[in-house]
Amino acid sequence: MFKILGIDHIVLRVADLDRMLAFYCEALGCVVERRENKIGLIQLRAGSALIDLVPVDSELGRPGGAAPGDEGRNLDHFCLRIEPFEEDAIRARLARHGIDAGPLKSRYGAEGVGPSIYIEDPEGNVVELKGPGAGRLG
Repeated sequence: MFKILGIDHIVLRVADLDRMLAFYCEALGCVVERRENKIGLIQLRAGSALIDLVPVDSELGRPGGAAPGDEGRNLDHFCLRIEPFEEDAIRARLARHGIDAGPLKSRYGAEGVGPSIYIEDPEGNVVELKGPGAGRLG
């Protein structure tokens, strides 16, 4: 059995990256922690969590469809930090509930790089289950 420790990060698909950066960094005080320009990802530190900004026309943003609005999603996924992260136990529990889990991958989150599995809720929202990280950047 695992327990949820909190939200690790959210991922927002954005149409106007400069405006969003100004809002989150200048107005709210977030700081850019990490950039992956090749795939279109900017990660902002928001207290103990991250807010990821993904331009809709980037490699990461295009699969979400149209820009945020009536025809497209704004939220790509949200991530729950869980503990303990025991892959076999997690998969067994999810299977008991008829939930198919994606592959185990190492992904960057609020605590650094760590194990992660993607699942979908009944309405198609993507939920990431994330284990402990190996330490964050900077």
